[in-house]
Amino acid sequence: MPASSDPSSEHLPRHQTRGRGTPINPPNRFEQIRVEIDETALADLDPEDAIRPGPKTQFFDDDAQSILSRNDSPDVPYTYGVNPYRGCEHGCAYCYARTYHEYLGWSSGLDFETKIMVKRRAPELLRAELSKPSWQPEPIAFSGATDAYQPAERQFQITRKCLEVALELRNPVSIVTKNRLITRDLDLLGQFAQWNGVGVLITLTSIDAELAGQLEPRAARPQARLDTIRQLTAAGVPVGIMIAPIIPGLTDHEIPKILQAAAEAGAKSAAMIVLRLPFQVKDLFADWLETHVPGKKARVLSRLRDMRGGELNVTEWKKRMRGEGPHAENIRNLFVVARRRAGLQPDLPDLNCTAFRRPGGTQLDLL
Repeated sequence: MPASSDPSSEHLPRHQTRGRGTPINPPNRFEQIRVEIDETALADLDPEDAIRPGPKTQFFDDDAQSILSRNDSPDVPYTYGVNPYRGCEHGCAYCYARTYHEYLGWSSGLDFETKIMVKRRAPELLRAELSKPSWQPEPIAFSGATDAYQPAERQFQITRKCLEVALELRNPVSIVTKNRLITRDLDLLGQFAQWNGVGVLITLTSIDAELAGQLEPRAARPQARLDTIRQLTAAGVPVGIMIAPIIPGLTDHEIPKILQAAAEAGAKSAAMIVLRLPFQVKDLFADWLETHVPGKKARVLSRLRDMRGGELNVTEWKKRMRGEGPHAENIRNLFVVARRRAGLQPDLPDLNCTAFRRPGGTQLDLL
């Protein structure tokens, strides 16, 4: 029987899967048939025995024919993005990108964390796009959906190879990540920074290491992210932070401490996004709350509904990432005041698009 679409339901399984953000695979909203494990087989087990070993991650070749995704949302400050991977091992319980896995015939739950599509041709495709006479240089965002520096990048190095292409052609890039693996590429990022061609945002959801480990099991811990900010800053790379998502009733009280810690580490700017729970992510996150912070579940879901007209998600631009009402306003006011006290700016400086050099041509081709 399919899991209920009501995130307040109590029948979802309570077992855990080591090293993963969720142990469940809710029904794919596009599929009519599904396979379910009989959870009653675990009911009489000792709780420790009911913790399953984490399933191994599987990698699949993604035969994408293009690599630049175009964004037309006014909520997102870029036009073109690159996502080298589909699915993400970080396992963040709240991730809105989980729903994209359903278009592949998989689940937004455990499948999203364990079945990763790898775009091996991404560097080749990016070079082809940037070499077109029609390409007008502008910043390209890495990690618009899934993290370009997730664990798979250590093995496949798709992000690094894409950055090498952008650096060669001197096309600016922006990067959002929560993994310290980005420091592997300090040699490239430092070269971008010499002509103001890069900006990095490090995502910080919480500076509570235990909570962060539960929310984002395979991402870098908070202190490692702060250390990443220090290393990037020391290399001359402009760094800001993204508090995303802010979870009302769970992490919103941390906003001043997060901003102050980031500023002390060398961050120059700060932005925020309030939690949104599209489609099956509602069930996944409600299950996470019940498993890890059951005493706060009702408060968190209630505040989210208060911020979104009684729903856990809205799709309207200008509202979906901010929320409305007293709780949303309190969060925004707290963030703005704390950002000012920490000495952080709303945005990093604009990137330089004039250094672009088209293959076979010169910078003068742009004039």
